Amino acid sequence: MSRAAPLPAAVIDLAMRLGVQPADHPPRVRLTQTGRMKRSLESESWMAFKASQTIATHRCGFDWHAKVGPFGLFSGRDALEDGDGRFDITALGIIPLARARNTPALVRGELMRYLAEIAWAPHAILHNPELHWRVDGPYTLAVSAGDAETASEVILGLDTDGRIATAFAPDRPRSATAPILPTPWHGRFSDYRLVDTIWLPMAAEVAWTLPAKDVVYWRCRVESWRADAERSQHHETSGTQ
Repeated sequence: MSRAAPLPAAVIDLAMRLGVQPADHPPRVRLTQTGRMKRSLESESWMAFKASQTIATHRCGFDWHAKVGPFGLFSGRDALEDGDGRFDITALGIIPLARARNTPALVRGELMRYLAEIAWAPHAILHNPELHWRVDGPYTLAVSAGDAETASEVILGLDTDGRIATAFAPDRPRSATAPILPTPWHGRFSDYRLVDTIWLPMAAEVAWTLPAKDVVYWRCRVESWRADAERSQHHETSGTQ
């Protein structure tokens, strides 16, 4: 698929500031994370997780696998594959506990996750033709994908160094089926470090904006990151700050 319109100069500038070169064409990036997440928005307790993730750079797709809880008792998979969304939870790796139906609402939610996490796959800024960009100001870019019922947009806020600091969607679905509960949703990225030649945020958190307050429900640190390419090497996150 070729890109329908040239990229705005501000979008190209963002990719270059993050270290992406036009000749870099990795099909995907791979990362590992450690962090904590809530079982539900009402919960006061947190569960530890370890996760691995691939994020495509030439199309909208990702695959996140996590081990959650004591001894990794629970497994979670969150994915967007070939335009379909997937969310599964199992116990002991084999006992199904939850599975979200593949609905337009689920696909929208997964697309918004992909768009928000472009900070971890910055090659997609230049090389994913499914993305549509709009410049909303000197520190604000809007990126969208999908169409009709799955049309999705995320607003990216840049910090004073011109790197992605926030991601916001006013209407991310909180449910894959009715009631869909479109709800403001936002993420924050911090602790940028140079990994190989790419500037990446090593810390992130995600929250829903509920009527009473913002509820942070997911926090992580990136433990390793690499881009898939010929002769690529595994690069740990101990780069310069």
